[in-house]
Amino acid sequence: MQVVGYETRPGGDSEAAALLVASDGVVEQVPLDPGRTLSYGLDERHCAGTIEEGSHSPCSAPEAPYCDRHTSKWACARCTGECSLPLPSCREEHAIYLAAFAPATFKVGVTRSWRLEQRLREQGADRAAHLRTVDDGRIARQIEADIATEVGDRVRVPVKRRGLHESVEDGAWESLLAEFDPLATYEFDYGLGLTERPVAETIASGTVVGVQGRLLVLETDGSTYAVDMRDLVGYELDPDGRNQQLQASLGAFQ
Repeated sequence: MQVVGYETRPGGDSEAAALLVASDGVVEQVPLDPGRTLSYGLDERHCAGTIEEGSHSPCSAPEAPYCDRHTSKWACARCTGECSLPLPSCREEHAIYLAAFAPATFKVGVTRSWRLEQRLREQGADRAAHLRTVDDGRIARQIEADIATEVGDRVRVPVKRRGLHESVEDGAWESLLAEFDPLATYEFDYGLGLTERPVAETIASGTVVGVQGRLLVLETDGSTYAVDMRDLVGYELDPDGRNQQLQASLGAFQ
């Protein structure tokens, strides 16, 4: 049984995040509902292969999470609007947004307007602002590139993890918004309720606290851990496995 992917919370609170695990070509979801207990050990890691129409094709290449043959590159990842609208989705209406990650890290981004809230949840944004809606992705990317020179357009997972137990600094966020005239603003609550920074680990064992973006928060032996779900992709799972030696959080000793 291998971890071959993950799902965040695309539908918000009504849908649980999940790990995607495959065995003999069959892909199943392991829901990550708060309170659920996971008890998987991590064995060897190798390429996660591909999933097509719900069926898994394995790959034994040692590179993880994906080998070169199974690594897909998103054509629009670094687009700045100097393109010929190569994909059908490029011609859809797009939204430009600002996303905030506690305590005071911000980024600009774009997405098709119909999936704005979904995209923000996928990233684990704490707050957000819808700045503009435009006719297509090329215009959106041009505006994004201009704003990114001041705000930035990327936030790494370790930065998001460090702020999981904090709130967005109101002053910094309001100061940024004052430079724009947002169409709408958003606040997201992922129900983690953390009072201290979780320890960074790669484990699949413990009680699920919740999921924010692609960060899975687990509690075990009095300590709280934050796991980047992408770091689990490719691992073979041992259903009866035990945790490795883990660094304990300070809260475990109080």
